[in-house]
Amino acid sequence: MLAIEMCAGGGGQALGLEQAGFDSAVALEIDKHACATLRLNRPNWNVLEHDMSKFDGTAYKNVDLFAAGVPCPPFSVAGKQLGDADERDLFPEAIRIIREVGPKTFMLENVAGFATEKFRFYRQRIVDDLTDLGYSVDAKLLNASLYGVPQLRPRYVIVGLKEEFAPHFYWPASSPCKKTVGSTLFDLLSENGWSGVNKLVEKANHIAPTLVGGSKKHGGPDLGPTRAKRQWAVLGIDGKGIANAAPPSDAPDDFMPRLTIRMVARLQGFPDDWSFAGGKTAAYRQIGNAFPPPVAKAVARQLRIALEKKNTGYPIVRDETGQLSFMEAKA
Repeated sequence: MLAIEMCAGGGGQALGLEQAGFDSAVALEIDKHACATLRLNRPNWNVLEHDMSKFDGTAYKNVDLFAAGVPCPPFSVAGKQLGDADERDLFPEAIRIIREVGPKTFMLENVAGFATEKFRFYRQRIVDDLTDLGYSVDAKLLNASLYGVPQLRPRYVIVGLKEEFAPHFYWPASSPCKKTVGSTLFDLLSENGWSGVNKLVEKANHIAPTLVGGSKKHGGPDLGPTRAKRQWAVLGIDGKGIANAAPPSDAPDDFMPRLTIRMVARLQGFPDDWSFAGGKTAAYRQIGNAFPPPVAKAVARQLRIALEKKNTGYPIVRDETGQLSFMEAKA
């Protein structure tokens, strides 16, 4: 099955789609460092370096899956939340491409801020436009920690399926993550022989706060605004920057380490063999803005199963407004 992806970033969603069994027909991304990352890890992928407004979807008619993680700053509580008044809002472009391509199914993701009351009417307009294109559409706020990622990271995911596949779709089953920041990073934190690692693992016995990637206008290689840094400090982590290496062997036991790029990537659900192009700021931005691969895989796997009609179909039920809600798969 083939997928096309817009705003591919550093490959979080693309990797999840691949793990769910989708081959990449094209991955589009405007950032040069992210494009370099995609080519570095998957030389055989068709990576296009330009923005969505220049993409002609007619060459990819009836592809199996269209996926896009459109820019989140227009809806993030860390920004001004200008919504459709923000020049970075690319939902209209996503709808245009879906109209041109006519994929069998689609998946759009964004920040939790998009699910707030402030954007209720805009969300409904998007759902109405996609429904008019012949899709059964539903949306759900998914916490990454319920899909194998040791991080809260709530993401708002919109899915749509053509009529013949919709009765076979279920949201992926959720289950609390058993991993913590400490257990996830133990080997990386101890690779230089730091004696305080066990003490930190005990203190970091929780999932991570949501990683904040920043944008080209704001944000650098640190773990987010002041509130986020305080949350990391509770876990014994210094969130004021990103380290080049694990703590040295002579660091005191009460030392508060900073995370490395590899540590942050692991907390985001990337495998250790996934490399990132660019300097520290560029690499961290790719990781911090990514859709965690395990979450993308979980949703995409359910979409693939629906396309194969392997799930027992169920009657599509809508409320009095016509809104449909897909059920969750059993664990």
